[in-house]
Amino acid sequence: MRQQAYMAETENGSAEDPRSGSRFRALRDRWRDDPGIWRRGIVLAGLAVLLGLLMILHAQIPNKIGNLGSLTETFLPWLGLFVPVLLVLALVRRSATALIALLVPAIVWLNLFGGLVTDKSGDGGSLTVATHNVNAENTDPEGTARQVAASGADVVALEELTADAVPAYEKALATQYPHHSVQGTVGLWSKYPMSDTRPVDIQLGWVRAMRSTVATPAGDVAVFVAHLPSVRVKMNAGFTASQRDTSADALGEAIARDRVGRTVLLGDLNGTMNDRSLNAVSSQMRSTQGAAGDGFGFSWPASFPMARIDQILVKGVEPVSSWTLPRTASDHLPIAARVKL
Repeated sequence: MRQQAYMAETENGSAEDPRSGSRFRALRDRWRDDPGIWRRGIVLAGLAVLLGLLMILHAQIPNKIGNLGSLTETFLPWLGLFVPVLLVLALVRRSATALIALLVPAIVWLNLFGGLVTDKSGDGGSLTVATHNVNAENTDPEGTARQVAASGADVVALEELTADAVPAYEKALATQYPHHSVQGTVGLWSKYPMSDTRPVDIQLGWVRAMRSTVATPAGDVAVFVAHLPSVRVKMNAGFTASQRDTSADALGEAIARDRVGRTVLLGDLNGTMNDRSLNAVSSQMRSTQGAAGDGFGFSWPASFPMARIDQILVKGVEPVSSWTLPRTASDHLPIAARVKL
C-alpha cells in the first residue's frame, strides 16, 4: 500500500513518480491555456532580434564614432551571454513570442562561433611555434622565458622587450635556442638557422616588427614577429585605434611582398580576428586557433582572458593544433601552435 501511495504503474508495467509528471502537465496546461502567452514579451522579442542583427551586421557598425565597430568586434563572442539572460526573462514572463525570437541570436552565435567551441586540434605537424607579449614591467623575465620554452616550441617570438630585460631572456633561452635576433622591442629565438633577418617598418618611427627566414628540416619559412600599437578607450574619443590600423596595413603589405611562400606571423596584434581593421593581415592568412584550436584561446588579460589579441597566423602551411600556455608574470597568456610544412 505504501508503494502504491507514491508510485503508479504505467501501461507497460514500469513505475513512475506521478508528482513529477503532474508538475510538468500543470506547467504545460498553464502555458497552453494562457491567452496572453503570445502577446507578452514583445519587448524581449524585439531585443532578441536586435541582438541577432547586431551579430549578423557587426561589419556595418561604423568606426567613425569612437571606433565603435572595432570595439564591438573585439568582444563579439561575449554578446552570446545575453541569450541565456533573455531566455530567463522570457520564461519568467511566460512569453512564447520571446522564446521563439531567441532562436535568431542563438542560431547566429552558433553559426559565427560554434566551431570554436569544439576541439579541432589534430596530431602530427613538423614545426611548433610560440609567441608571448612578456610585458615591459615583467618582474621575472628568466622565469617567463623558461615557461615559454617548456612548451617545446622550435621557434619562440617575444614582444614588449626592454633593453634592460633582453640579457635575461637571452640567458634563459640560450641553451635551447642557439639562433636568435632582437630588433627593437621584439625578438625571435629559433632552434634552426636564421637568415635575412631584418626589421619591418610598420610606420611607428621605432622598431616593433621584424622578419627572418628560418631554415627548418622541412624547408624555409618566413617568420614575422609584430607588436602592433595598443588601442585605447578614452572618454573624449572612444575606442581609439588609428595608429594600430595604420601599422596593420603596413604589416599586411610587408607580408604580401615577401618572397618566401610559407609564412608564419607571431605577435600581439592588439585585435581579434573579427576586427575589420586587421583585414590587411587576416585576409591573406589563417588563424591557427580558428583552424585547429581548442576553444576560443583567449589570451588577454591573463587574470581573466576575454579576447584573443595575441595571434599565430599562417600562409602556405597547414595548422595542426593551437593552444594557450600557462600564465607567466606577464599580463598576457603565451600561445603556441603546431603546423605542417
